[in-house]
Amino acid sequence: MEALERDYTTAPITPPERVMLDYVIKLTKDATQVWKDDHEKLRAAGFDDRAILQITLIAAWFNYINRVADALGVGREPTAGA
Repeated sequence: MEALERDYTTAPITPPERVMLDYVIKLTKDATQVWKDDHEKLRAAGFDDRAILQITLIAAWFNYINRVADALGVGREPTAGA
């Protein structure tokens, strides 16, 4: 397994990639905790408003679709009595 899959904080990625992934993790854990300063960190790392929107939309979509799949049991083996 690659370092990025195990723990992105120890993976050999660029500083802008690290800022982006920090943002995505925060968005995934609790989007209500994302503030203007989080967007400023992304801008300081070289992301413009369009890129920030794209990062946010992609992360939110993956979070959404994974929750839908989890709720419907997609990819899970059926359990006894199900």
